[in-house]
Amino acid sequence: MENSNLIFILRTFSATENRKFKKWLLSPVHNQREDVVQLYDYLMNGEHLQQDKYLSKERIFSKLFAGETFDDARIRQTTHFLLKCVEDFLTYEETQTDEVRRRLDLARVYRQRQLDKLYQKAARQAEELQQAADYRNAYFLRNEYLLQREHYAFLSEKQKQRAMPLNLTEMSEALDRSFVADKLRQACLMLAHQTVYKTEYDMRLLQEVLQYVEQKQWLDEPAIGIYYYGYKSTTEREEPAHFEQLKALIVRFGHQFPTSEARDIYLMAINYCIARMNAGAEVFIREAFELYRRGFEQHILIENETISRWTFLNVIMIALTLSEFDWAESFIEQYQNFLEETHKDNFVHFSKALLLYEKRDYGPAMLLLNTADYDDMLINLRSKALLMKMFYEQDMLDSLESLLEATRTYMTRKKVMAYHKAFFSNLVQLTRKLLRINPYDAEQKAKLREEILQANPLTTKERNWLLAQLDRK
Repeated sequence: MENSNLIFILRTFSATENRKFKKWLLSPVHNQREDVVQLYDYLMNGEHLQQDKYLSKERIFSKLFAGETFDDARIRQTTHFLLKCVEDFLTYEETQTDEVRRRLDLARVYRQRQLDKLYQKAARQAEELQQAADYRNAYFLRNEYLLQREHYAFLSEKQKQRAMPLNLTEMSEALDRSFVADKLRQACLMLAHQTVYKTEYDMRLLQEVLQYVEQKQWLDEPAIGIYYYGYKSTTEREEPAHFEQLKALIVRFGHQFPTSEARDIYLMAINYCIARMNAGAEVFIREAFELYRRGFEQHILIENETISRWTFLNVIMIALTLSEFDWAESFIEQYQNFLEETHKDNFVHFSKALLLYEKRDYGPAMLLLNTADYDDMLINLRSKALLMKMFYEQDMLDSLESLLEATRTYMTRKKVMAYHKAFFSNLVQLTRKLLRINPYDAEQKAKLREEILQANPLTTKERNWLLAQLDRK
């Protein structure tokens, strides 16, 4: 039973869900089998749910049906009924999260029973709840359409008795808004996926949707405007007005989206900034920093009480590029406990070394890096790259030569991903050339400058560092 769907689901139950489901299970409306209650009690007792030794069918059968001969079909049946109760409970709980649709469902029941006064009361309550809703995302717009559709059903039935105007125009526009918001969000998700996985999607009807939005002037609708400008920013990167509009809408309406969706919106804007940064537009370093700062202050960029280790490091690196040293130090202290425990020490340790380096506090930074034992391959390579810079800047040339060779050997020995291997190989080779170049040979320097400029992959930060050292020759 340890690999059954029932076990996987129950392991996700919170303490509150456990208490609520037990009440559900004890209600004769939902369950009338004592063996189902006993199975649930057994599974939720102590460590039974977490340790496989407690989950064999034979062991559970002996606890539920003491003294009886093991019957596989019987334990399967009990398990089936408990799983059905669990699924019914979870479905019910999900329906309770949307009070608008609950009242709308009740209104539909009253309409079908021709209880007009009760229908109108329930429909009015649904409308009031809709207008008081916290969020203005595509789900909100879908509810707008469902309200109009239910109102139409009521009016069309009454029209059979007497002539009445119908709300067909309102219903059609509500449907259009709902579709457009969903379509634009989907387009942004597809663009993001294309970038990461190097694939192509056929975004049918999208151009027509974009033109329709512009014609209708729906860009002040949060669920439409944000994704419209998000799409435009991504596809027309050289047009800064799109990003400015996106940023303004995020500031104005960001709080009107559920946290998970707001996180996607922030990351969409941040990824745009990072793409522009990588293309050499340094003004977007500050833009990315402000989005990160705002996103963390509002707890938006923290998912399930966890921060991605790479997001954590990206924030630090962007802050240090802007010499936001105090903020970076405060960020490390304030948010380090949101890192996964398995990566926390490595990333906090390296972030502190990076901060010390940027403050030109070389001694403590080098001590941190030299005493570290990074089990993350990329952090290990990044720490070597940081040491390269410090050795070079302090004319520790013998140490630098040894480190360059050690880094090359490390990458040969380890299975480093192709992109990262190419990036760090470029950094090692260019640093070695920088180390050996004749500072009085203008032709050599010009050739190396061009090599640095053309090197790919190489981040703007590393490229600028190499060029700065070359200029000091």
